[in-house]
Amino acid sequence: MATRRTFLQDTAAVGAGIMLAQAQSARAAEELGYTDKLTDADGKYAAAPLPFAYDALEPVIDARTVELHYNFHHKPAVAAANKAEDSLAKARDSNDFALVKFYEKELAFQLSSHILHTIYWTSISGTGGEPKGDLAKAIDRNFGSYAKFKAQLVAATIAVEASGWGVVGYHPATGKLMILQCENHQKLTAWGIQPILILDVFEHAYYLKYQNRRNEYVNQLFSLINWDNAAMRMQATLPGRRLT
Repeated sequence: MATRRTFLQDTAAVGAGIMLAQAQSARAAEELGYTDKLTDADGKYAAAPLPFAYDALEPVIDARTVELHYNFHHKPAVAAANKAEDSLAKARDSNDFALVKFYEKELAFQLSSHILHTIYWTSISGTGGEPKGDLAKAIDRNFGSYAKFKAQLVAATIAVEASGWGVVGYHPATGKLMILQCENHQKLTAWGIQPILILDVFEHAYYLKYQNRRNEYVNQLFSLINWDNAAMRMQATLPGRRLT
């Protein structure tokens, strides 16, 4: 039976492992030639330029939807995350935490929106097809085949309750590739997971072209998926190990 000491040691080891994986991920991302640019030179949250022109995703996603999505959904989330952090700083300075619950929830919601949008733009900047190499092997190992993986990802994404995201992530502490639903921007996640592929199913992501046809939109997204980017994200999570 584990003692309290060994339990604490094991817990600390897992936590340290997750932190190390996250640090390695950041370094490896730079080496692999991509980074998720979430802040500006002053440390404030900032939306990086889109990795494509507004009309680059036609005919799957129309230019007007991309323009509205980026400028009136992603960017406002960035501003709101900065406002939440500024408000928490003021609360610390004044020792007035009457609104701490509100601003902590606001930061979680808005910053998660910023992070997921940033990954989403790179996730749909490709030409579809199927994953290759280590990512393909990890999909086969964890889901049985690419066909089974795709079927689950499509079904889970379409079935997100109200607004949210379909998420493919790698979990360093367990070595598992996972498919998750995310409601809103911050709910239903698994702590420690590193997102490698994001599918946005907020209505603003597709409603001008697809109206209520989320099923059609999600299936069409597979012609845009950037599997190379997803593979780099997975590799960056554990740069010292091959995922085979």
